Amino acid sequence: MTLVAGVDSSTQSCKVIVRDAATGAVVRSGRASHPDGSEVDPAHWWRALGDAISDAGGIDDVAAWSIAGQQHGLVALDADGRIIRDALLWNDTRSAGAAADLASAVGPAAYAARTGLVPVASFTVTKLRWLADSEPENAARVAAVALPHDWLTWRLRGFGPEGESERGPQLDELVTDRSDASGTGYYDASRGAYDRDLLTLALRRDASGIVLPRVLGPAEHVADGEGRTVGAGCGDNAGAALGMDARAGDVGVSIGTSGTVFAIAENPVHDPTGTVAGFADASGAYLPIVTTLNAARVLDAVAALLDVDHAGLAELALAADPGSAGLVLQPWFEGERTPNRPDATATLFGMTLASTTRENLARAAIEGVLCGLAEGLDAMRELGVEAKRVLLTGGAAQNPAVQTIAAEVFGVDIVVPDPGEYVALGASTQAAWALTGERPGWRPEALATLPPAPTPALRDAYRARLA
Repeated sequence: MTLVAGVDSSTQSCKVIVRDAATGAVVRSGRASHPDGSEVDPAHWWRALGDAISDAGGIDDVAAWSIAGQQHGLVALDADGRIIRDALLWNDTRSAGAAADLASAVGPAAYAARTGLVPVASFTVTKLRWLADSEPENAARVAAVALPHDWLTWRLRGFGPEGESERGPQLDELVTDRSDASGTGYYDASRGAYDRDLLTLALRRDASGIVLPRVLGPAEHVADGEGRTVGAGCGDNAGAALGMDARAGDVGVSIGTSGTVFAIAENPVHDPTGTVAGFADASGAYLPIVTTLNAARVLDAVAALLDVDHAGLAELALAADPGSAGLVLQPWFEGERTPNRPDATATLFGMTLASTTRENLARAAIEGVLCGLAEGLDAMRELGVEAKRVLLTGGAAQNPAVQTIAAEVFGVDIVVPDPGEYVALGASTQAAWALTGERPGWRPEALATLPPAPTPALRDAYRARLA
């Protein structure tokens, strides 16, 4: 049996999955925790990767491996391959001012045309500008810039500082893929090239000599010190899409702590408003993404208010009619990113003696979360993205009321894949692709499939409260 391994180095933990390269069957797995925080010493990731690999029974017997990881994090290396400072993660917002400065200097429309993005605090380029402004001595030492999965791939291949690695600090051996590169803010996936002028602008110095990871194609590979095939790796959302075998016309809707809508698109997307981030995917296509801040925690809060568990919330919601008798929850409990309302709070509209029931409130909470995500999908559609079906994932996707209401809100087929570690599964898919030269068609089983049940009045009521 030929084996391949996939890694998901996420914000919270590291997961490793080993699969049969012929069938995609999971053979074994392992995991290890990461520390909390938005600023982390990458050494923690390296140790967790080793622990997760050990927990999975090792990878000495695998023929190929690949690492997917959290996007955008800044791993700055000096000329000796040493970490200059703790990595700034995607959720570190100290670079919000830097993002505004970069967007203003280039112009939002021009920036989107050059990279598919308008700078926000999560993107790597804004963290580099923050480093240049706040820690100029550290910024002056930057010889290479890597993302979390790039750096881990480099280390697991045997590279690193002298005395800490077998193959030494060969910075030119850093590799990445177009999905993760497309989230930096200085890479144009449509041209397949870095924009070093934007990197120079961010660092406030000539960046022509700074090493950036070589961008590999979906089936390209390098080798580790043992001669095993190593895939390009990818960003976490691209890994999840690959793990679900998402194709053009598929839309992923994830309802976790935050909400995410991504689509597989055949053409690049450039949104000058910044609502849609025009990322690339891991298959050679594109992965436009919209993110909302308020998702599953809204359901947690309303369930607690109604003194029910999530099964009880679903039972209440399904006992109410679509539209919740006019009750509309605008679910911006923690401010909102899409639309950009950082200081907003949640608001409940349409309360009458007749509409204010436990059932209507339960349904309004679910409708509000899903309508907010549907607004993101509409923004993609306005840019030419096609949506044929929704792949509904995340913890809340298992809720039958969420599934039913999603069919009403999105108005397309809803497919709920079996729960799984789709980022790690996607990385293992990529490893098999690199090994064989052909993309595996490993599509997960569906836990539920619902036909479209469009209810326009529901969306109209929510839109009326957006102003």
